[in-house]
Order: sequence, then structure tokens, then C-alpha cells
Amino acid sequence: MMDRLKKVGVDLELAGNYPWVYINKINGKYVKENFQSDHGFVLCFSPKTTNGDYSFAYGFTDAFNLIRKYTKERQHKLERILKDD
Repeated sequence: MMDRLKKVGVDLELAGNYPWVYINKINGKYVKENFQSDHGFVLCFSPKTTNGDYSFAYGFTDAFNLIRKYTKERQHKLERILKDD
């Protein structure tokens, strides 16, 4: 997933605090929104189950909406800079 995002110009920085994985930065900008947590935007949650396996719960739809939001802000800033020149 990360390689595909880099190909389209999205640099994602993740942070982890077992069992959570957070989206920390998008294109160098800190993510301020919270999702499924009071501490940050949770990309996935992987608790260990009673039989020793891992269970994953993802918020990919919400994560891609967040990525779109942050990349649109970047695009609007670039357009404003180009208009000013």
C-alpha cells in the first residue's frame, strides 16, 4: 500500500503503539484528526486473539478520505502559488 501511495505522490508516516497503528503525517503535515481513538487517527488495530492469532480491523475508507483531504489542501496551496506568479 505504501509503495502505491508514493507512486501517486502521497508520503505517509505511520506510528505504532501496540496494538494500534496510527497515521502520523501525510506529505509531511501532522494529522490532527482522531479516528477510533483519543490520541490520533487509527489506521488499523491488531489485538492478539485468545487462540494466539492476530485479528485486524481497518478503517481504510476513512483513511483514504483523510488522505484525499490532506492532498487536496496541498493541491489548493500549489494552485494559489501558481496564480500569484
